[in-house]
Amino acid sequence: MEQTGTPNGILIFHKPQDFTSHDVVAKLRGILHTRKIGHGGTLDPMAIGVLPIFVGGATKAADYAAAQDKEYEAGFTLGFSTDTQDTTGQVIARSPQRATAEQVRQALETFRGAQKQIPPMYSAVKMDGKKLYELARKGQEVERPARDITVLDIALLDFDEHTQRGAFRVVCSKGTYVRTLVHDLGARLGTCAAMHALTRTRAGVYGLDEAVTFEQVERARDAGTLAALLRPTDSLFVEYPAVTLNSEGNDRALRGATVFERQTSGLAAFAPGTLCRVYYNGAFVMLGRVDALDKGGNGLFVHKNFR
Repeated sequence: MEQTGTPNGILIFHKPQDFTSHDVVAKLRGILHTRKIGHGGTLDPMAIGVLPIFVGGATKAADYAAAQDKEYEAGFTLGFSTDTQDTTGQVIARSPQRATAEQVRQALETFRGAQKQIPPMYSAVKMDGKKLYELARKGQEVERPARDITVLDIALLDFDEHTQRGAFRVVCSKGTYVRTLVHDLGARLGTCAAMHALTRTRAGVYGLDEAVTFEQVERARDAGTLAALLRPTDSLFVEYPAVTLNSEGNDRALRGATVFERQTSGLAAFAPGTLCRVYYNGAFVMLGRVDALDKGGNGLFVHKNFR
């Protein structure tokens, strides 16, 4: 992590309820006294949990975090549905149909795998330059194209057959609306459903157990220990193998030129198409991409520069 006097790194933040992701960024700008802040994956105001915050030069990596898989615990209630698909909205339908815990468990299993999902009207998805929630607030509903999502894992955590309230855990891809999964769960059970709680327990490699609050950030700032809360940018890419550059390779990478195997340590082991973390003198400098060269052998190309 650079020690320039300006915060630089990834803050694993615990978003409180009733804050938008934008609200969190705005408040942290004031706490950290810097405008160079972004977040890695929007959470609805109702939701709490892991929201990676990118500070300083680490903001270049925010899009990578947004694209990573997420894990959630969602609370749901059967018997009614709302216009927002959660309990912040207006009730639009009710059903007397009841379900057993086993029926709910079996219905959740049908969501596993790649599938199409229609985003809710109350969402930030844009259609013809306008966000869907702006149209929804005007009472308009438009056709929305289904989007590709993947549910990697899903499991029922609990279900009270008397109250028809329960919770499930889900691991899913970018772009998945968990409240839409809840809405669709109701339909598959022949009833209605609305989400009443949502906690993001993991975003990519970052878990809820390491997330910090506004108060903790303020205390660290005042104590001069803020750097201890910031993860280095390369922590986002721990699943990628590492390559080290020598001085000649570093000079070429700085110019955006191809780096050859002899100018690295570790490159020869990787097949074309491999993304890797690239270091020079112990410092993370970029994501590199291994590709075959026209004259034979492999070279290292700049995929994303983080200097």
